[in-house]
Amino acid sequence: MKIQAGCELRFTAEADVPIILMLRPRSGDAQWIVSDQYLIDPVVPVTEFTDSYGNLCQRLVVPAGPFTVSTSTQAETADEIDVAVGAPYTPVQDLPTDVLGFLLASRYCPSDQPAIAKQAAAIVDGLLPGYNQAEAIRKWIHEQITYQYGTSNAQTSALETLENRIGVCRDFTHLGIALCRSLNIPARMVVGYLHELDPMDLHAWFEAFVNGRWYTFDATQAVPKGNRISVAYGRDAADVAFVTQFGPMTLDNMEVWVKPADTDTPT
Repeated sequence: MKIQAGCELRFTAEADVPIILMLRPRSGDAQWIVSDQYLIDPVVPVTEFTDSYGNLCQRLVVPAGPFTVSTSTQAETADEIDVAVGAPYTPVQDLPTDVLGFLLASRYCPSDQPAIAKQAAAIVDGLLPGYNQAEAIRKWIHEQITYQYGTSNAQTSALETLENRIGVCRDFTHLGIALCRSLNIPARMVVGYLHELDPMDLHAWFEAFVNGRWYTFDATQAVPKGNRISVAYGRDAADVAFVTQFGPMTLDNMEVWVKPADTDTPT
């Protein structure tokens, strides 16, 4: 299915503020970027670079005053995500070198904490190592953690989400990653767009590496859903922030849309 997704972010900067944006997706196995548009107002010099995870990043300095970023992307996306019940665990010694880092505890995913390991062991008890374990973790989070806005913040870790049993997509994702890593299953965070997400927003989910490849798991959804546009990948939210600012700047408004590409986009 060809979908169109985008966002408009409106800021106010108190003075010149250097920022890094991560809002431009690239083509991959489950998506082909047909076209994209990236507008900033006022226009300032922008340098684009690729980070260590392959994400496209834009570096610029926001001038004092109001500033707007608007993006729009058309992409051919997979209607369904791949499901591989029974796919086996990939032993650590057989993992590609660039996957090894996704086994390690990170800022928001303290997979080395005893409480995380204990919960993961309870969730997957008796299951075949690999895909079935990652799916059991996704299902457990969906059923046991309450989705509610305003219940967490930018500092909330997977351990806190496990203790409080409440959060949003970011928190669901961090918990899924931490639980998988505690079982020596590599897991990474993905941020982007999901068609028919309700309520509509920029979204986050996780991928687990089993049977020699990455598979998608979204603990906010009851069933597997395709038609996603992945924008960025990383160990956790610290690696995939849509906006990283190095000075005082306020986000005044954010609008996000995802729809079939033949419909009109908000202006």
